[in-house]
Amino acid sequence: MNDQIDNNSTSYPPETALDERDGRYLRKAIVWSHAARRRGNRPFGCVIVSAAGEVLSEAANSNAETGDCTAHAEVNALRALAGRGLSREELAGATLYASGEPCVMCAGAIFWSNIGRVVFGIDAERLRVFRGERQDQRDAELSCRDVFRASPHPIECIGPALIDEASAAHDGAWK
Repeated sequence: MNDQIDNNSTSYPPETALDERDGRYLRKAIVWSHAARRRGNRPFGCVIVSAAGEVLSEAANSNAETGDCTAHAEVNALRALAGRGLSREELAGATLYASGEPCVMCAGAIFWSNIGRVVFGIDAERLRVFRGERQDQRDAELSCRDVFRASPHPIECIGPALIDEASAAHDGAWK
């Protein structure tokens, strides 16, 4: 299978332009995705930032290292917030930056955390090209936006963004 993606294809969601702040933190999440891959994990990273711009948590996917199927980057970053004493209001003002579109499980965890904003890199449709048709690499084909729309509190969702940069860690990683 050819891992190259035609980002100009009309079948994919269009790329979202980001401001400097969102671009900076999404790039940090992308750096974590490369770190995850170097350690033998699926290439996903996450950074959670307060409304004031303080990095609250950073994490990479650690499925292969831990044997924990829930050790996605977003869940790992959210777990790292436990015990920090952050209020629901503080979390509502935070932004979660994910190198890839959050899966259904991660979107649910984001909902339960009360984080009010998500910015992601490569979208699920483009990720499926990298994953291929192997059953052990397939995902539940439900957008994080569908999960967020079901939330009683607002969760702003921005993405896909920085698609080429976010895709780089996936090239050849899903064989």
